[in-house]
Order: sequence, then C-alpha cells, then structure tokens
Amino acid sequence: MHITQHTDYALRVLMFLAANEHRRPTIKEISDTFGISRNHLMKVVNALIREGFVQGMRGRGGGLRLAQPPAQIRIGTVVRVMEPGLNLVECFGTGGECLLQPGCRLTGVLSRALEAFMAQLDAATLADIVGPRQHQVMFVATT
Repeated sequence: MHITQHTDYALRVLMFLAANEHRRPTIKEISDTFGISRNHLMKVVNALIREGFVQGMRGRGGGLRLAQPPAQIRIGTVVRVMEPGLNLVECFGTGGECLLQPGCRLTGVLSRALEAFMAQLDAATLADIVGPRQHQVMFVATT
C-alpha cells in the first residue's frame, strides 16, 4: 500500500497541530519546519479544513488548530478522505478490464490486505501517533 504525498503532508500537519495545541501555528511555519512548498501545503490545509479536521483563523493572532481533540481523529478516516482512491490494482476501480478476471483470485487477496491495512489505521487516533508530550520536541518550532 502506498499513500500519496498529499496524505503524508496531511498527517504531518495534523501531528504538528496536535503537538502544538497550546498555540496556533501558521502554514508558513509548518512548511518551513518540514521543508514543504507553502503553496502545496495550502492545498493540503484547505482540504483538512473543508473535511472538518482543522480550523483556520485569519488575521493577527490567527493560524491553525485542530477542529477536534486528537483522540477523536482516526488515522483511517484521514487517509480515506485524503486519498483520491484506494484501488490497489486496476480491477478495483470502475471500468477496469482484465482478461484474467473470470478466474483471478488476486483481487480477493489484495482486497483482504487493504482491509487489514485500513483496520490498523482505523484503530489508531492522532493522539496515539503523536505520543506523550515529552516526545513532541521534534514538532515544536524553534522560533
């Protein structure tokens, strides 16, 4: 299974916000911290806001914060929302044609593997992957 860079960045943003819940980091701060293009990160953050994971405040004292407590944000939900499709192979999607399809059992194996992968992500919350406060130093900005 491979997640897109878009989803990777979304998870990083959520982790950063969870680790810095006492303040409102900006997109610039997060992009500088992770070395991610600010324009690209803006698209990711806009999607997170649209999907209800993040709140954005404009103006002086503005910035970003989680829209829900970290313990309520399931990693599987984030991945499902951010990924354009979880089709591991062409025949998972619509309109895929395969000459092997009538006797193929690979689809079933891959489908069960994807279900197991997503079950693991569904079992984890943002709070689970950020960890105890003393381990959050790597996410705190130095400015």
